Amino acid sequence: MTDSVTNIDGLAPASLWQPELNEPSLYALLDAEFAADRDDKQRAMTIYKQQSFKEDATAVFERALTLSLRNERVEDSLAFAKSWQDQNPDHVPAWFYVAHLALRAHDYILAGETLNRILRYDPRADLSEILIGIYPNNDDDKRELLAALQPLDSEQNASLSVLKAGLLYQFNEPEIAIVHINRALERQPDYVPFITLKADILRKIVTSETVVNYISQARLRNPDSKSLYLYEIRYLLDLKQSEQAWKLLLEAHSRFNDDAEITLLAALVSLDIEEYASADDLLNMLAKNPAYLDQAYYYLGISAERQQQFDKAKYYLNAVMQEDLVLEARRKVVAYELLNDDVDAAIATLEKLRKDFTVFAPDTFVMQADILWQQNESEEALRLLTRAARKYPDNEMLLFARVQLLDDKSDYVVKRTLLNHLQALDPTNLSYQLSYAQLLLANERSSEQGLALATAIIQIRYDDPRYDNDLHLQALNVLAGNALAKENYKQVIDYLQTPYDVLPTLRSGTLLLRAYQGLGNNEKVEALLADLQQRFSFGQHNINDSIQLY
Repeated sequence: MTDSVTNIDGLAPASLWQPELNEPSLYALLDAEFAADRDDKQRAMTIYKQQSFKEDATAVFERALTLSLRNERVEDSLAFAKSWQDQNPDHVPAWFYVAHLALRAHDYILAGETLNRILRYDPRADLSEILIGIYPNNDDDKRELLAALQPLDSEQNASLSVLKAGLLYQFNEPEIAIVHINRALERQPDYVPFITLKADILRKIVTSETVVNYISQARLRNPDSKSLYLYEIRYLLDLKQSEQAWKLLLEAHSRFNDDAEITLLAALVSLDIEEYASADDLLNMLAKNPAYLDQAYYYLGISAERQQQFDKAKYYLNAVMQEDLVLEARRKVVAYELLNDDVDAAIATLEKLRKDFTVFAPDTFVMQADILWQQNESEEALRLLTRAARKYPDNEMLLFARVQLLDDKSDYVVKRTLLNHLQALDPTNLSYQLSYAQLLLANERSSEQGLALATAIIQIRYDDPRYDNDLHLQALNVLAGNALAKENYKQVIDYLQTPYDVLPTLRSGTLLLRAYQGLGNNEKVEALLADLQQRFSFGQHNINDSIQLY
């Protein structure tokens, strides 16, 4: 007799179902499949789960589990699989399902118990399918997973050994990790992921020369492995051994001559070591691949630029149309036009870019305003940015560019309003904070808020993700300029002398010069003036009056 299922919604959960020991009902399974086709996933799952607990229902269980994984939380799928496996304790594939789901659900105790059962049954069982997609994202889960795996005998199981090795490596225990990865390699000595993991571990405990020798020997045993070539090449680049990496890249290119990734990398390293003929040859080969055409043109332009062939560089860079490269390519073209004092051509390049790629319109307006400002047309630059801001009212780049053109004193109210708006849009932006500090200090030398904002920026440590070297120096200049206005000359020197010695800039140098002048230290004034003249052509139009001018 076939059961008639009339009220599926009233059925008890599958894990609590008390099944009759008969075979699955074909009619019930058809009903479930029709429900799945009608997108009634809950009905389909309920029927499939119910039928899976009957005799000889392995295929039904697998279909029920598939539906569960697509439509339920992993914890619910695990509960179902565990319930089914408890009723079918000798069904080995179910152990693998439960182990995998337990790992995904972060139930590491159950995962450890199930893996241990699998290993007792077959110490060399292939656990690779179990371990796919289960690697935890946070350290606490990784530690729990490692704790669950540690008691398991993985000596004969490569996939478990490598999982232990990877976790131990991440927890900076390379000496123990190497034992486990060596066990894995005994089983699969030429498996590339195991080889590269061992190389990663070796990098923590042996010399770089030993690592290079190890990976090189592995590559020679596996001459058709692109991954091993790339691992060794990138490691050599990390070691700043660009010449050796380049030679190995040329070897890889000859072996994998149709591989665009290797061709591009070989071209970039050729550029890096100034082997321009090699770079151009490789990039011209790459240009025959439509998917890499824009990258080839971009780097051909860079190659021409470095060889000071600016017309050739413009030709290639103007041909770049890939969205993630086109802005930087045209930025370089604009720079070349300005080198030739061809302002009209530079602006025409920006206008064409704005027409072709509207997504970069705000960038082009900012660059065009900067050109106008350099041409002493600050009023026209400000009008351009004001018009652009009306078109793109919430674009922070445009608003901030406009702020930077406004005068700290005569435009105080407008500038302060804009900066308050920008800081409301992005309260953590240090550039906005520094610009606000500068505005406050320009109008009130003793502004506590202005001093606090600028001081907070120079106190950011170099290892802090927020640290920015240019911003740090700008903040020092703001504080030094404020100290100079208060005739605190020694404070100016304390702020800027060391930074100027390390990374000289014209702004820092002129502030220092005025501080030494204020102290009457003529020896320092003359030495610093000579340095500024040499580095920045400082005061060349009127050297005799340079101290007064600056």
